[in-house]
Amino acid sequence: MKTDNETMMQYFEWYLPNDGFWWKRCAAKAENLAALGISEVWLPPAYKGTSQEDVGYGVYDMYDLGEFDQKGTVRTKYGTKEEYLEAIRAFHDAGIKVFADIVLNHRMGGDEIEEVTAVTDSQDDRNQQIGGEEKVRVWSKFTFPGRKGRYSRFIWDHTCFTGTDWAEGSENNLDRIFRFTGKQWAEQTDPEKGNFDYLMGMNVDMDNPVVVQETKKWLRWYLEETGVDGLRLDAVKHISFPFYRELLKSLRRHGYPDLPAVGEYWSGDLDRLLYYLDCVDNEMSLFDVALHYKIFNASEAGDSFDMGSILQDTLVKERPQNAVTFVDNHDTQYGQSLQSFVQEWFKPLAYALILLRQEGTPCVFYSDYYGNPVKNLPMVPNLGKMIKIRRNYAYGEQIDHFDDAHTVGWVRQGDGDHEDSGLAVVLSNGEGGEKKMFMGKENAGESFFDALGNIPDPVVIDEEGFGSFGCCGRNVSVWVRSAPFENLVVNE
Repeated sequence: MKTDNETMMQYFEWYLPNDGFWWKRCAAKAENLAALGISEVWLPPAYKGTSQEDVGYGVYDMYDLGEFDQKGTVRTKYGTKEEYLEAIRAFHDAGIKVFADIVLNHRMGGDEIEEVTAVTDSQDDRNQQIGGEEKVRVWSKFTFPGRKGRYSRFIWDHTCFTGTDWAEGSENNLDRIFRFTGKQWAEQTDPEKGNFDYLMGMNVDMDNPVVVQETKKWLRWYLEETGVDGLRLDAVKHISFPFYRELLKSLRRHGYPDLPAVGEYWSGDLDRLLYYLDCVDNEMSLFDVALHYKIFNASEAGDSFDMGSILQDTLVKERPQNAVTFVDNHDTQYGQSLQSFVQEWFKPLAYALILLRQEGTPCVFYSDYYGNPVKNLPMVPNLGKMIKIRRNYAYGEQIDHFDDAHTVGWVRQGDGDHEDSGLAVVLSNGEGGEKKMFMGKENAGESFFDALGNIPDPVVIDEEGFGSFGCCGRNVSVWVRSAPFENLVVNE
């Protein structure tokens, strides 16, 4: 059976306008994305945040998908609930799966203040208590008055949380974290800052069985209400590692056996990514943050970076079946806390690395495809073509040539299921050059053309099955056997 390559797109970025039309724009673009070769879209958090301007990560009410008058608005930044559901239907009609962004580790914008007893832990080392017990007033009660109990009557109060970084009327809020008396940070979380259970807002206590029960109830409601196909799990390193293992296993045992999930564990340390995957019994994939930092560092270093090493110590190299590769995302954009935006000159090379190889599932960033006028960033040259090349040509056995510090490449020899499939890729962070690579004796006499148009002359495969494929300096060339390239025309 013919199976096309999967390609995900993160269909949002941080600086979208707060005009309420995003879900409508998504629906309008569904067919174009399918024609391009996008098989999955990751949409932003759809539930009510602390305000209408909230990008979605300041979670207030996860049952409010733009349906109730809360936090001064009915719609979210992106639109109304019905518009969200219409966008999902449009993607489904186009044959595209939808991944929902799931943010479970914190709540923000509480409706009422409660007085609780808490101790103070250090911001830099959450295992270090720096203050004794005191009474503090915190925004820990969530009654959701606009929803009035519809879908769930559960009320969140201080017993549902382990702590916060803000107490009303307290001094030096920014220097400390208030941990509620009788609560402890989760034992199995990322070791950064001693224990990275706490991230922001009111920290959800996943050791509380009542909270876990309500979370499971909400997620089942959400899957049934929206019909989404997969989950993008936010900030998984800040939640007790066994939590998602048990949650995903439960979902797959009871009604969702093939539910895909990809987690965001933000660490460039490959060992931490591998350890987490082992802890969750490989129940999810992870974004390959280690590869992102390799790509970012390569773009910063220029020709002093060893291109032959770019895939070493990455998730896609060590555990490709669990790797979702990406170049940039909303958190790495300029002005964000994890800013590590890949330089423009290197992005075509980076996208060739994630789109045209057999390992991993690539995720294309919205701003790289469409550009970002707010930050005055152009679209990545030839990105649309490379997405189509992935769908049409990137099949068959892969032979790597990562044997040079500046110019590297690989071939995909094609398969019998995709007409004219097979390709050769050469990229360089230096002056450019050629790689003699084996395409197979069955291709002897065939002409290959640079689909990106950087080199005009074709490469003819010799009788032994080899071709000398080149690329220009600080650039990439992708060689395919079909010319002209009408099937690579991109309609925005």
